Amino acid sequence: MSTVILALAAGAVIGLALGALGGGGSVLSVPALIYLLGLTPVAATTTSLVIVTLTCATALTAHARDGHVRWREGLLFAAAGIGPAMLGGVLAGHLPATVLTVAFAVVAAAAAARMLRPRSAAPDGTVAVRPGRAVAAGAGLGGLTGVLGVGGGFLAVPALVGVLGMRMRSAVGTSLLVITVNSLAALAMRAGTADGLDWVVTGPFAGAAVLGAWDGKRLSSRLSGDTLRRAFALVLLAVAGLMLLDVLV
Repeated sequence: MSTVILALAAGAVIGLALGALGGGGSVLSVPALIYLLGLTPVAATTTSLVIVTLTCATALTAHARDGHVRWREGLLFAAAGIGPAMLGGVLAGHLPATVLTVAFAVVAAAAAARMLRPRSAAPDGTVAVRPGRAVAAGAGLGGLTGVLGVGGGFLAVPALVGVLGMRMRSAVGTSLLVITVNSLAALAMRAGTADGLDWVVTGPFAGAAVLGAWDGKRLSSRLSGDTLRRAFALVLLAVAGLMLLDVLV
């Protein structure tokens, strides 16, 4: 199968995940870029940031139009993560590929386990939020965005639900805002590597992901928050298992 066709197919799936789940795009795109399209881990993480930034910005507009973006809380999270994201972008270029892969898989598995943990239902926005906790969570997400080349949505969604007490739909929309800001900050520190991007891969991948995000948004409106949360977690577990298996075997 040609590189362009693989990039289009993978991009459509990533866009669907981002549009429907508010995350999971980069945690899927990095393995796809490495294992399907043959990029190195460093090139894959940089390419992923470009793709996820474009896709999230597109999906964000659709969720905002429906009133599912909590702007104040999302911007607090995102602002706290800008500095760590930029520092992480510098650090990523000095880490071995195996370390990046294992760290990526472990973080994905931990986020999935948290999403599968039963939680009591609470009305949206009724949980008292400590600004210190929100800033700490945002800084941690930003650092991971920079190091691992992920937008942070697969961690932002659990954090927005657990720390800010959001319902799943609000967390999905707000996470897209956080991902967009964090990814732009991480890309700013990788600007010197952008010239090395393979645009034969990046262009079709990003285009298909943007279109897929619109379909994902429509899908999210037809599924319950619990269904979205379980699907999100199971995808993360599967990806984490495959990546760890590849390193160990």
